[in-house]
Amino acid sequence: MSKRIAVFISGRGSNFKAILDEINQGNINGKIDVVVSDNPGAYGLLYALKNNIKYVIYIKGKEESRANYFNRIKLFLHKRDIDLIVLAGFGKILSVNFVQHYENKILNIHPALLPSFPGEDAQQQALKRGVKYSGCTVHFVDEGVDTGPIVLQTPVPVHDNDTVEELSNRILIQEHVIYPRAVRYFCDDKLLIKGGKVIII
Repeated sequence: MSKRIAVFISGRGSNFKAILDEINQGNINGKIDVVVSDNPGAYGLLYALKNNIKYVIYIKGKEESRANYFNRIKLFLHKRDIDLIVLAGFGKILSVNFVQHYENKILNIHPALLPSFPGEDAQQQALKRGVKYSGCTVHFVDEGVDTGPIVLQTPVPVHDNDTVEELSNRILIQEHVIYPRAVRYFCDDKLLIKGGKVIII
């Protein structure tokens, strides 16, 4: 049965586009039901428009708690029977209640080989430490910061004279390969979590 997917974006949405392209080619047994954004100017919303995908904008109130903000989104998604949430450059940290509600149903991609260099500025962290390889990681989201069960990883070489932008671009190419693959595995019910580890069936 085809899975119903919600994609969360804040910016250019290049991973959203990579996943959408694979769906449109029939390579993923899922459908992007809705795109959720906290930024009405997100470039990635154009992909939703071009593909007739519903999108919604949720702006967090100045005094609004994170729990309340994500509860509003949760109530919306609940009505749409969402099977999988894909974070594709979403700028806000999810609330604990939201993560717990969608346990093992939220995927994220991080531009480093976790557990190394979690959090922000992962590429800068890698360059500062002088590692010879960085890369990207698709993982399930848990209550920590980039600490959830790892689904897929791909290494990317780090060159001595790399800038953050150069390394980021090299990593992004691989993100567009492994993120759609992870979504495909999820939609085919091939991901089993045992003891905090992901087994690909």
